Amino acid sequence: MFYRIPKFNYYRASTLNEALDLVSSLNDFKVLAGGTDLVIDLKVRRYTVKNVVDISRIKELDYIADDGDRVRIGALTKLQSIADSPIIREKAPVLADAVREMASWQIRNVATIGGNLCNASPAADTAPPLYVLNATLRLVSKEGEREVPITEFFLGPRKTALRSRELLKEIVIPHEPDCGASFLKLGRRNSFTLSVVAVATLVKVDKNKFADVRIALNSVAPTPVRARKAEECLKGKEISLNNITEAAKLVLHDISPISDVRASAEYRKDMSVVLTRDSLIKSLERVGIKV
Repeated sequence: MFYRIPKFNYYRASTLNEALDLVSSLNDFKVLAGGTDLVIDLKVRRYTVKNVVDISRIKELDYIADDGDRVRIGALTKLQSIADSPIIREKAPVLADAVREMASWQIRNVATIGGNLCNASPAADTAPPLYVLNATLRLVSKEGEREVPITEFFLGPRKTALRSRELLKEIVIPHEPDCGASFLKLGRRNSFTLSVVAVATLVKVDKNKFADVRIALNSVAPTPVRARKAEECLKGKEISLNNITEAAKLVLHDISPISDVRASAEYRKDMSVVLTRDSLIKSLERVGIKV
């Protein structure tokens, strides 16, 4: 079946200030970045709007910067640029791992990290790695800038903490040396697919004990989630397969999956436990520990 995009007024901004002027003056609008989600949403009438503001050509929001103790990613940075970036591969490899499993090469060269976050899909694959990396989002409007921890950005399916006249400007990732992190994704096929479940984990180790543990999942709740109970269970404990296996079961306390066309709720629960265990093992391997 073919769908026709409904008519709307189209505006294209070439600078951030132009974009902020537009979103401050218009009502009933959507912002277009890569368009890989929005164009489809308009075609199927998920949204009907009078105005579309195209920000895709704002060069000042397309960058990856290494500040030493942190990495900054502009909201309009293409997913493929993130996957290919030596900076990301060195300082936030778990994010590069996740992006490489997203969509196809063609889509990754159009889609942006900001679009993936602002679309606020429960299956957003950039979210779990950014959760375990303790990323912060910089939001900007004509009134100024503010920072929001990524764990407070998602409010529900397709709902975010963005105010009506705000844009996502930048993702800030603190650099954390001496840690191991991994991302595992389960889909209905091996590639080009949405997550049935995806898990990111990050570990820090001290004298064969878990000094820090972070676990995040998507596609198992209305928003991406941190598995706080499982994290707390492991902190300070000896590294062993038994401790990892028992802690992985506790992710069930922090998720609330539904059944849909991709998987049943029960299957998502089972796979959340399995992927959490396997991701923790893989994260430990990245700091030279085998269990």
